[in-house]
Parts: sequence; structure tokens; C-alpha cells
Amino acid sequence: MKSFPFVTIFVLLTAPYASAADRPNIFIAISDDVSFPHASAHGSKMVSTPAFDRVAADGVLFSNAFCPAPGCSPSRAAFLTGRHIWMIEEAGTHASYFPAKYQTFPEALQESGYFVGATGKAWSPGDYRHNGREHNPAGKRYGEKKSGYVGGFKKFMNERPKDRPFCFWFGSSDAHRSYKKGSGLAKGKALDQAEVPKFLPDHPEIRSDLLDYAFEVERFDDDCEQMLKVLEAAGELDNTLVIITSDNGMPFPRAKANCYEYGIHMPLALCWKDSVPSGRKLNDLVGFVDLTATIYEAAGVDSPTEFPVVGRSLVADLKSNKSGTADPARDAVYVGRERHSSSRFNTLGYPQRAIRTQDYLYIYNFKSERWPAGTPQKYGKAVYNDDGSLQSSRLGPKHGGYHDIDACPSLTFLIENRDDADFGRYLGWSVDKRPTEELFDIKADSACLHNLAADPKMAAVKKRLNQRLMKELTETKDVRVLDGGDVWETYPRISSLRWFETPDWTKQNPAAVPQQAWLDARRPKK
Repeated sequence: MKSFPFVTIFVLLTAPYASAADRPNIFIAISDDVSFPHASAHGSKMVSTPAFDRVAADGVLFSNAFCPAPGCSPSRAAFLTGRHIWMIEEAGTHASYFPAKYQTFPEALQESGYFVGATGKAWSPGDYRHNGREHNPAGKRYGEKKSGYVGGFKKFMNERPKDRPFCFWFGSSDAHRSYKKGSGLAKGKALDQAEVPKFLPDHPEIRSDLLDYAFEVERFDDDCEQMLKVLEAAGELDNTLVIITSDNGMPFPRAKANCYEYGIHMPLALCWKDSVPSGRKLNDLVGFVDLTATIYEAAGVDSPTEFPVVGRSLVADLKSNKSGTADPARDAVYVGRERHSSSRFNTLGYPQRAIRTQDYLYIYNFKSERWPAGTPQKYGKAVYNDDGSLQSSRLGPKHGGYHDIDACPSLTFLIENRDDADFGRYLGWSVDKRPTEELFDIKADSACLHNLAADPKMAAVKKRLNQRLMKELTETKDVRVLDGGDVWETYPRISSLRWFETPDWTKQNPAAVPQQAWLDARRPKK
């Protein structure tokens, strides 16, 4: 059974209690690869999400929630620690290590008396044992995928001590690819139900792929619904804060692994029946680091002192009766990415930082000379000499790269129709090189297709957002701003590697490529 792209977090928000037995439960369910607005409570007609809708009706629906990074591993690490991805070293990139000095909220809650567990996709991919952890940073695993996520949660609930509050993380793999092609149509969906973003062509092949994705979203929601019933049957639902959201955007070109709107804007619903007034909608800009701060306050646990949470708790906003804007100070969120997959020479990343306000999205691309979706062409097989020099290789097809985009029918369609008069521009939007600065008017251009960074009329807006972003990065000690950030290129990748030609910019400036002994050691030798 696959997991869903939404993230469901059940958390209870209350003031600190005298004993652990009186404190709220925290149940976290996090999906994989779902974008706003793909929940029916957000207005999507492509999906039916009764569990998400129930939580929204019983509590608060957030229209401006954003993940910390447009990729699963760093996004989850930032959420678990409550710190921006550039503040947690290897955990801030994809498929690397998770330094033990960065305590996660499940670990902190366990120390304070909570019974803690997880099922499905917790923090992943990566190697948490390398730094001495016994369990995944999200908690000890209960159940396996083959027995079902709900079964894992039931096992956890059966084992929990009755006198202790619990913290549980449900991590779904839906709607992560791969999909069974045609599954959406096979389940009775129709092509005219598909909601095609403007950065994708309106074609039956694309629509069918979107319906397959929608089927995955609904499967995740079904798991959420069953878990709500488990909580209800145990008499715990009213004493639990329930949050449903996603770790990053949908697995389509120009969405996931991009700091554009469809890569970072998440569905989010939250309820706590005993304490949070129901039926409300909030437009405040909320990041996952704010959810982390919320969990600490709700549980009555101090956040780590050496590496503190940078978000601001939502407890007061949740307990208020406000709709619309609860806190005008929540007027910006910050997002970033480094390496997503092994998609370039020396598995280099595509470093980005971004600030999202109510009206604009400003993105700074630190290495705009690199391919944003990955190098177009890779080696089918490469053999290196002991000194690291290339001995022999066989290049694959010209458009056989782009591995920061998940393999899918939509990407195949764009590649196959790259020379078509009607469809050719769509591939370029997803894979062509981009300028250092990008600026989008979100209200007029949610697809992020019209870069306003070079428009003289937008110079003042761009300057203001750049200054605000750089101030945040400097204050939070982002090495990309402080010293260029080459350390990011030295963090090992635990997952598989691909091999690419040496790009011209590295030949002209060898010092721009950090030494990577770990990478050299893994090259196929003669």
C-alpha cells in the first residue's frame, strides 16, 4: 500500500499540565508529494478528501501553509527540529545524515514522558544511525507497509500505557511515485475532472497522469479517516489536535523539487475539538517550523536551548475565535533547497532560498549556471581511473537526465513533444536554466510563469524582498550567504549516484567544485 502526499498531524494544544497523564496527545500523519489546493475543502474538484474536510470543518483551514523545502527528507527534518534547512547541516539536504545534536520534538516529548512511535515514512531517505540514533528521529517504528499504516497505528495504541500521553507520526508514501498508469480512470474518474496547472499542457496524457495522482491523494485521505476512527473509538479524538498537510509539492515537472508555488504551498487543516473553535479559515502565512513551536507549547515542553526552534507557536491563534487574519505579523515564510537527487556532475545540488509573502514569491538561485532540474544527459555507464579521471563512458539519450523531476508520463510527454509548436515551451519552463533572481506576483500568476525580477516597475519590490530574505539568512547563519556554502557539496548522499560529464564552468574554475572524497571513493574503477 502506498502513502499519500498529504501530511496529517494530530496534535493537542493546551497549556502545560502538572502531570504527564494530563497532557494532550500528539498524533502526526504526514503524506508525500501533495500540493495546495488538492483537498476538496480547499476547493479542488479533482479529489474527494472527507477526512481532511472533516478536520477543516471541526477546526481551522489554513490557506497559506508552506513546507520548509520542496523535497521530503529536508522538509521532514526541518519540521522535526523546528529549524530552517540551512540550520541543520546534513539533515538539510536530501538522503544524507541527521546529526544527533539537533533534537527532534518526538525525542524531546519522549524524554518528558510521552509514549512515542511512528509508522510508514518517517524521516527518510537518509541514515540516522550514522550519528548514533537507535530509532528514526520521528519515533520507534510500529507496523510495516505490507500490514497497512492503520494496522501500525492500532498496534501502537494497543501498547501505549493508559496513564501517558502519546505522540505518533504517520508518514504516508502517497502520493509519491511511481503510480499504476491509468489507476485514476480505472477508479471511475473522468478526464474532464483533472485540474491542469498552467505550467503543464492540457492534453489527455497529462490529465490521466493527474487523475492517477488524485487517486493517491484519496488513498492517503482514506488512511487518515480510519485513524480518526481509531482515535474516536479510543475516546481520544477530542483531546487530540489533528493536522493534515503535506511534506512537499506534487511529483510533476515544475512542482516538486522547485521553490515555486506548486512545490512549497501545502494543504493544511487542523482541529482540536475541546479547545479550538470550529469552522474557521485563516490566511496567515504559516511554516512547518511554526507547527513545531506549536507542538512544544501544547505539550508543555521547552524547546531545545542549544539549537532552538525558530518558528512561532500557533496556540494563541488556534484558541482565538478569529478568521481571516489572526496575526498580521505572520506576513512571510522562508523556504530553501539544496541537493534533491543525484542529478548533476559530482551530484551537486541546486541551491535556492525564497521568501513568500501574501502577494509575492521571491527566489534567489545561488548557482544559476547549473541545470535546475538536473543535467539533460548522463552517462549510461562511466568508469574512472584511480586518480579520479574518466577512463571510459557511454552517454545516454540527450534528454535522459532531468532527475530532479520524478520519472512520470508527464515528463515523458514533455520530452517527446519538445519540438511541437503547441507543447514545446512546457519542457523549457521545467528544465531550462534560470536567472539568479526570480519574482512572481502570486495572486496573478500562481503558476509562476512570468518572472518580474527584470521589470523596472518591480525594482522596489524586488529590493525589499531581497533585503528581507538576506537579513533572515544572515541572522540564521546560512553558510550560502556567509561563505558561499561549499560545505553543502561535501555532505554524502546515502542513496544511489549517477554520473555526468564535467561541465564547462567547472573546467574554467576548478576551485568552484569542492573536494568530495566520499564521492570519489564510490566512482566505478577500472
